[in-house]
Amino acid sequence: MTALQDITQDSAQPETAARPNIRPVAGHIGADISGVDISKPLSAADLAEITDALHRYKVIFFRDQQLDHASQIAFGRQFGDLTYAHPHDDAPPQEYPEIFTIDPRRQEERYGEGFRKRVRTQYSYFNGWHTDVTAAVNPPAGSILRADIVPEIGGDTQWTNLVAAYEGLSEPVQRFVETLRAEHRYGGSRGVDHDDKYAKRVNDNLLVAIHPVVRVHPVTGEKALFVNPGFTNRIVGVSPRESEAILGLLYSEITRPEYTVRFRWEAGSVAFWDNRATAHLAPRDIEHLDLQRRLHRITLIGDVPKGPDGRESELVAGRPFTNEHTVVVD
Repeated sequence: MTALQDITQDSAQPETAARPNIRPVAGHIGADISGVDISKPLSAADLAEITDALHRYKVIFFRDQQLDHASQIAFGRQFGDLTYAHPHDDAPPQEYPEIFTIDPRRQEERYGEGFRKRVRTQYSYFNGWHTDVTAAVNPPAGSILRADIVPEIGGDTQWTNLVAAYEGLSEPVQRFVETLRAEHRYGGSRGVDHDDKYAKRVNDNLLVAIHPVVRVHPVTGEKALFVNPGFTNRIVGVSPRESEAILGLLYSEITRPEYTVRFRWEAGSVAFWDNRATAHLAPRDIEHLDLQRRLHRITLIGDVPKGPDGRESELVAGRPFTNEHTVVVD
C-alpha cells in the first residue's frame, strides 16, 4: 500500500462522534454539559448520558443554545410527555400550549400594576424555596427553563439537593420523618380580594394533595425530603405547633448552603432539573430595579409519589397536572 493509499483509506474512516462533556460544578448538586446541540435530535447515546447526568447531579446546565419554542418542546419530549404550561395559566404562546413564560412584565400587563407585590403577600410560592407544583397529586418529573432575555446583573437561580438533605439527617430523625405525610396546597387563601383576577383564579381552582414527607425516587430509588416552603401547608396528624416545628427543622435542612448550587443566566442558557429531588429559589434581588428578565419553561408530566412504605400520595382537590388545560375562568 502506498502512502497516498494509506492516507486515503484513513480519511475514509468514520469520525468518532463527539460526546457531551459533563463537568460537576458543586459538591452535592449541578453539572455543566457542553459539546452538544440540544436544538437537534439527540442520539440514543447522548440521550442516555444526559438522562444519567440529570439523575446523578439533579440539575444540569447548557450554555449558548439556539432554541425557540418549537425546539425547546422537541428537546423536552425526548425525556417524556409534557404538561400544559401551568395549572393557572390561560395564555401560553399561540400554538405552543406547553410553554410557560416567566416574565414579571407580562404578569403586570395581564393582572395589573402591583401584581407581584399582591401575589407575594398571598402565596408563598413566589416568596422562597419551592419544588414546582407539588400541590398536584402528580408533581412534575422535571422542568426545562430557557433564558431569553436576562439582565446584566442579578437574577440568578439556586437549586438544592433534597436527597442530600435527607441523608444529612441523623438516622433516628430519618426514621421518624419517613412515617409522616404532609399537605401541599396551592390556593385557598382567606379574605381574597375578588377584584384581584389572579387571586380569584387560584382560589377557584384549588390544588391540594397529601404527599409522603420522604419520597422514593422512581428511577434511582434514592430517598429525598419532599417538603418545601412554597407549597407545603402542614404535617398531617400532628398539632399546628408540632407541624411548625417539624417543618422548620426540615426547611432549615433543605436550604443548607452546602447542598446548593447557584446559576448565572445568560441568553441561550438552559437549566434542566429533576423536580423529584430538588427545590429551587427564584431570584428576588432585582425586583427594585427596572430590568427585564424573560425565560420560558416546559414541564415533564410526573408520577404519583410514593413513600418508603410504598404508600402513594392522595388527591384532595383539583386534578392531576397533565397536558390538559383545566382552569375554570368565570
